[in-house]
Amino acid sequence: MTSGRDLPTIAQERRLSSPLLVDEPLSKHTSFRIGGPADFFAVAENEDELCGWVSLARELGQPYFVIGKGTNLLVADEGFKGLIIENRCSTHTVNGDLHILHAEAGLSLARLARQTAARGLQGLEWAVGIPGTLGGAIVNNAGAYNGSMADCVHEVTILDRQGRTQRLRPAELRFGYRASRFREPPYRGEVILSSDLSLTPASTAMLEERVERYTSLRLETQPREPSAGSVFRNPEGLKAGKLIEEAGLKGASVGDAAISHRHANYIVNQGQATADQVWQLIQLVRNRVWELHRVRMELEIELVGEWPHAHVS
Repeated sequence: MTSGRDLPTIAQERRLSSPLLVDEPLSKHTSFRIGGPADFFAVAENEDELCGWVSLARELGQPYFVIGKGTNLLVADEGFKGLIIENRCSTHTVNGDLHILHAEAGLSLARLARQTAARGLQGLEWAVGIPGTLGGAIVNNAGAYNGSMADCVHEVTILDRQGRTQRLRPAELRFGYRASRFREPPYRGEVILSSDLSLTPASTAMLEERVERYTSLRLETQPREPSAGSVFRNPEGLKAGKLIEEAGLKGASVGDAAISHRHANYIVNQGQATADQVWQLIQLVRNRVWELHRVRMELEIELVGEWPHAHVS
């Protein structure tokens, strides 16, 4: 196995055009503004670069992780031992006859929601306030206001773990509540390249009104401070935020990490919060909610990086 120290040299030989950063703080690349350094960090502006960086990491036996806008992630204070690739691939086209939107995985989901609504295509307006990318939304089957990615995904193109390009249909994606195959151990390492979304024609005025209404609702109910979005999945038939509030934890804090006064299922960074402080709040919530309701709280956010074993159990 080739040493990771050779990664910059081989990347240069292969003319991967993005600069390769060393010991790059991931706090600069996550919506939480939290996270220690990545050994290596690169940006992919097109699909060839994305596949090139992934292939290089695999050849060298380097751990790798692809991010979009860094939402829904809690990166360890110790950082990530390997290569982080930021996916900025964002081209998209619409087949007007079939109402199929083809988009690369690095495209902003909120931007896509606004653009499709303006074109009179229904199916993504629920996503107008979701700050991540299309790829991240598919990984987590993102949803809001009774809509989700599972409702509109027609096909997903991936780079599989053997370096082949594959097209997957919805039945193969294993969509569940805030879940898909991409968060399951057998499929980790697969990389989403693009997706075809099936939309339906509708009144542009109606869709744009819905977009503005959803935008207003999010501004009213969600915190403005840096966060990773909803921390916990809603237990079946229950609301995570309500359970946390009933446990008396709104406003609870550890250092600069705090449970939001505005929405109890958000932990916010009030300045210089660390991943460990956020983790302590996560454990506090789990313990209190279990004591009060006998309900187990499962994470919706994903832990990335060098977490001690106890932290990921």
